[in-house]
Amino acid sequence: MKSILTPLGPKADKDTVRRHNLSLVLRAVRDEGESGEATRAGVAARVGLTRAAVSSLVEQLMESGFLTESGKTFSGQAGRPGTALKVARTGPAGLGVEINIDYVSVCVVDLAGTGRVRQTEHLDNRGAPAGEVLARAARIAARTLDSAREQELRPVGATLALPGLVSGGSVRQAPNLGWNEVPAEDLFAEALTALRPGNPVLPVASENEANLAALAELWFGGLGDVRSFLYLTGEIGVGGALVLGGELLRGAHGFAGEIGHVVVDPDGPECRCGSRGCLEQYAGQTALLRAAGIDGSGGGAGVVELERRARAGDGRAVAALTEAGRMLGRVVSGAVNLVDPDAVVLGGIYRGLMPWLSPPADEELTGRVVSGLWSPGSGRLRASSVAGDAARGAAALVVQDVLADPVAYAEP
Repeated sequence: MKSILTPLGPKADKDTVRRHNLSLVLRAVRDEGESGEATRAGVAARVGLTRAAVSSLVEQLMESGFLTESGKTFSGQAGRPGTALKVARTGPAGLGVEINIDYVSVCVVDLAGTGRVRQTEHLDNRGAPAGEVLARAARIAARTLDSAREQELRPVGATLALPGLVSGGSVRQAPNLGWNEVPAEDLFAEALTALRPGNPVLPVASENEANLAALAELWFGGLGDVRSFLYLTGEIGVGGALVLGGELLRGAHGFAGEIGHVVVDPDGPECRCGSRGCLEQYAGQTALLRAAGIDGSGGGAGVVELERRARAGDGRAVAALTEAGRMLGRVVSGAVNLVDPDAVVLGGIYRGLMPWLSPPADEELTGRVVSGLWSPGSGRLRASSVAGDAARGAAALVVQDVLADPVAYAEP
């Protein structure tokens, strides 16, 4: 039988090896800084290079503005104290732009993953031409970039977080926005460039917003050792993402995770996607507010009112949430049986509604997960952290590129 050989890349030369080692050292300093203080000796031990080699790499990273050093650190062992290394709070950064149904949120994240600038505007983007929505987002992004510059931050790329099927720089379909085959990256980049004459053109990428929220949860949330989880975000629709072994599962075409359009009842309400009885027709924001008898035109205000009524014991509000939780559990149990994640994380509007969604969802999962490993109150069904959201995940995705090859992003 003929074997299938994996194509080999080019042989690594000295420059390629050094660029790789610069990335190793930068990422090691960033990771060490999250739990304590990084030193040259500690980084050398972690990455497996000599201290002399690490010192040379550190000097280059400091000259390029990626690292800084501060006072002495004392390890308690013999020898001279080392200086503490930290990733720079100025210089290269990432820009994240979340365009959702009823808001646009833009943020800048520095090399440490810290959110440094945030601007959010509540806008009803339904029915508006895609170019107009993307131009609005570009205006907010331009103001955010001005604020970043005041903090000596230099965003080197932007990522759009978009609610729909995203591939090849375009939104193939976003039912709740009414978008089909929209070249989102190009339209946004053109609008942003026009607003910033004389500035370098900012590279723009795009990704599904639930995927980016899941990555933010992975990088910044309180998951601990959990590296495999299903993430659901409740907004106007229901988005989903799957992280396995710390890696986002995108699927063959980038469309994995569209759990909001799993059919619960083929004879159910018509969905904007063209099908009937999709999960978001039972557990999406619009469906929840309608079932609770709350005017949904106020967007987030409607969700606040839903939570208030549920806390007050309003029967219709509690019933709406119970039914939504039951439908969530029914659909999620199939995904759990298929991919066996450690946890299911509910974000977006679901975070504040967990006291009412969780019990019926847990009950469905307990009865339907065939492994028998799911039980109510196990903690495997959990609310997302407040530390992560799609805009932050989008900005952090840019930062990941910088950490992977700092030479490519050094300031000329």
